[in-house]
Amino acid sequence: MSYFILPVVALAVVAMLFRPALQNLPLWRATLTPLASIIGSGFLISGPLLTHIVEVWAPLAMLGILLAAFAIGAVIRFNIIYAEPLLAGRDRPTAAIALQRISDLALGFAYIVSVAFYLRLFASFVARIGSFRDAAIENALTTAVLLFIAAVGWLRGLAGLEKMEEAAVVVKLGIIAALLLGLAEFDMYWLAADETLVIPGVDLSGMERLRLLAGLLLIVQGFETSRYLGKAYDQPTRVRSMRNAQLIASAVYLLFVMLGLPLLLAFHGIADETAIITLAERVAAILPAMIVVAAVMSQFSAAVADTAGGGGLFNEVSGGRISPRKGYLCLIITAIILVWTANVFEIVTLASRIFALYYLLQCLVAIAVCVTESSAGSKRHLLIPAISAMAILLALVVIFAIPVA
Repeated sequence: MSYFILPVVALAVVAMLFRPALQNLPLWRATLTPLASIIGSGFLISGPLLTHIVEVWAPLAMLGILLAAFAIGAVIRFNIIYAEPLLAGRDRPTAAIALQRISDLALGFAYIVSVAFYLRLFASFVARIGSFRDAAIENALTTAVLLFIAAVGWLRGLAGLEKMEEAAVVVKLGIIAALLLGLAEFDMYWLAADETLVIPGVDLSGMERLRLLAGLLLIVQGFETSRYLGKAYDQPTRVRSMRNAQLIASAVYLLFVMLGLPLLLAFHGIADETAIITLAERVAAILPAMIVVAAVMSQFSAAVADTAGGGGLFNEVSGGRISPRKGYLCLIITAIILVWTANVFEIVTLASRIFALYYLLQCLVAIAVCVTESSAGSKRHLLIPAISAMAILLALVVIFAIPVA
């Protein structure tokens, strides 16, 4: 494809998404936080990993992961509508309160680790661009970005964080649109050449494939951030924003894996985040540089989104004693300590399991609400078996999944 077409497409999408009419919509602003978190670093690594695990069945596997994530999102949305008012009332069920507190504590730890991890990867990409690789320099850069996010969150609150999110997400979506267009053209030439799919024949057992796929569920994590934006958005807006974010992200993930399949199956390198950059060279010469920008934006926007969610979470856990602004500050300070004192890349594996544990606990909260409260609706007796099945699936993920990190 022409050296100029893909950047023009990216710029056109960016211009369209930066329209004031769209920016001023509360629903769009509320959608940006979960969307930024879902389409984080997982987007770039999803295609190479899936084709490595299940080969030609990658699109079907991606669809299964997205459907599972949407079902979990439905449970979180149920809790926004029914559990939140119940837990805020006087006659609060003991079981639901205990489960909610445990899940909030688990998610708080996972957010701290994920913010530190995202920005450490951000620093690594920037260092790679500048051709300087030193752990101390990368930690210092990570700390500087963390302090910048903390300052914006403290001085301007959620609105300030959302402005940064919006810029990063819009740039990222523009580049993703260009990537998808480039892959579509590559596929047309590939079909015209009457080539066949290359099946690499990876030596993995069926159980290993299932455990890896279970771990990949966490690459589409992030929709739960809508749950903790209650100070800024009402209940219907948060429900709709989470659903919209999941639908947009699902379309992006599925199109990427489907369009990229011929290219991804022909790749025999290491299935890390740089794999798609290597593959992009075959699509268009300009694309690798654009994807590096998208990767940097992905890490930054995901970190900001989880900071926004974490601030709201700390506010809720403290019973309002810690404001969201102070929550942002607490999260960032802890993340900075983590960056300098621990191997974030090792403990992020633990955080991945904790995200799955959080979803499991949210399922149990929903079951407790269904059992104890008639306000959950006349269909609650049908919901209990469905949510229980989801809880069992997540318990298996917690125990057996091999996290992608």
